[in-house]
Amino acid sequence: MAMIIDFKNVTTTGLEPSPVAEALAGLRANEARYFSNKYNTEFTVTPAGESMDTIAWVHKILKEERGIVIESKPLETAILLVENIKWVFVFYKNGLGINVLYPLDNPKKRAVGFKLSEGMEIPKSLEKFKFARQKSKLAGTIRGSFFVIKGEYEGQ
Repeated sequence: MAMIIDFKNVTTTGLEPSPVAEALAGLRANEARYFSNKYNTEFTVTPAGESMDTIAWVHKILKEERGIVIESKPLETAILLVENIKWVFVFYKNGLGINVLYPLDNPKKRAVGFKLSEGMEIPKSLEKFKFARQKSKLAGTIRGSFFVIKGEYEGQ
């Protein structure tokens, strides 16, 4: 069942299996605040079991673009379409958040972002990336990186 994320009252609902559930909830709330402030849009998540097509689409991009396979179990996804940009998020048990920025009318601006919750190690599959640090009142220290998508990926 889908759930709207309230960034004012951060909850770990849906993220309880994660060893860094509180930090991951803060990361998820940080995304919700961004979309509320920038686009006046609610950030709604769906349990991974109800959004396997979304997860498969993200994993296909990771595998085909960079040979990346995420070993952690996905817990939730979110899909937003704002200003002709499709944003797809997957939140994982280990504390990783992946977002795909996929403008429908500008292929040169497509990218995959990785955000690491405070307290998690860098997964082996992402060790080649350099991570910048960002402070967040909701999530503590977020480490983030990204890569540009070169291919076309229909669906989702």
